[in-house]
Amino acid sequence: MARVWDVPVHDSTRVRDARVAAEEAAALVGLDSSRTAAAALVATELSTNLLKHGRGGQLRVDLVAPPAGRGGLVVQLTAVDHGPGMADVPAAFGDGFSTAGSLGAGLGTCRRVADDFHLHSVPGRGTVALARLGAAAASDGGEPVPARAGGVNVPFAGAECSGDAWTWIRAGDRLTLMLADGLGHGPEAARASTAAVDEVHRAAELPPGEILRRLDGVLRGTRGAAVAVAQVDLRAERLRFAGIGNVAGRLREGDSWRHLLSRPGIVGVHRPAHLPETVVPWAADRLLVLHSDGLPSRWVPPVHPLLTAADPAVTAAVIVRDASSSARPVRDDTAVAVLSPTPPDRP
Repeated sequence: MARVWDVPVHDSTRVRDARVAAEEAAALVGLDSSRTAAAALVATELSTNLLKHGRGGQLRVDLVAPPAGRGGLVVQLTAVDHGPGMADVPAAFGDGFSTAGSLGAGLGTCRRVADDFHLHSVPGRGTVALARLGAAAASDGGEPVPARAGGVNVPFAGAECSGDAWTWIRAGDRLTLMLADGLGHGPEAARASTAAVDEVHRAAELPPGEILRRLDGVLRGTRGAAVAVAQVDLRAERLRFAGIGNVAGRLREGDSWRHLLSRPGIVGVHRPAHLPETVVPWAADRLLVLHSDGLPSRWVPPVHPLLTAADPAVTAAVIVRDASSSARPVRDDTAVAVLSPTPPDRP
């Protein structure tokens, strides 16, 4: 099961905790000393910015597959705040830019040393800064991919592991995105969701309904999990969806959102006998969101125009941030995974 770090940064003593989390994550994915130091530097800069500019926030460290699906796991660091936001995001990357009287080198440094760095900020709503770091080969180019996937995973009550997990894989013209929510939370829930992730990588050529039937056998002997599987057929320009349990999806179609609903049941414990698939068109204006029930059922889809072309993990982080508040405390692990077409100007 994957380790997840969720570090609250509301005073300077937690900056060290953020740095240690990045170093531990780097060790788990096998980064060398240079890349480990880079990950620690980014964690330090992002957590310091949370204090200086965001009025505090969260630094989340996770091990994820790259958005294009190439290479092994990388370290993903996501800084999230509800602070004042930025009126001029491009200017914030320039060395010497600061609104807090500092040297103003933080974000520019993060972008230089990370393999990927993305920033989304709206005045009055807050900021999400996201960086990924892997081995040196992780940033290599290659054949353009038609879609990107990304997500965030927030463990309940700061636990070391989350019972939720997500993954995606490409097999020929099929792109499969899966999100699993192990029953309950803690290590046993994580064991179930991790088993689902592992099996999906062995069954990527199957349609969603067949994947769920296969997972039902694999998860016998675990607590079981709620699982949603979405699969895009690039050649047919078609999306197929099937889910079991308290996981769901939403698909943006132009200016509207379609609900993708799962059937009652628990994969590995009680699978419904009849498992229909939802089949809808897939096009360049689509955006797919899968989420566990840690997200409030009445969450509002993102409306900011820049998010439609943003890195999918940034979109996922904004969704989680905007759905949470002190009046609506999180009562379970929360995972959100996003699949979107690759913009024409992106590799």
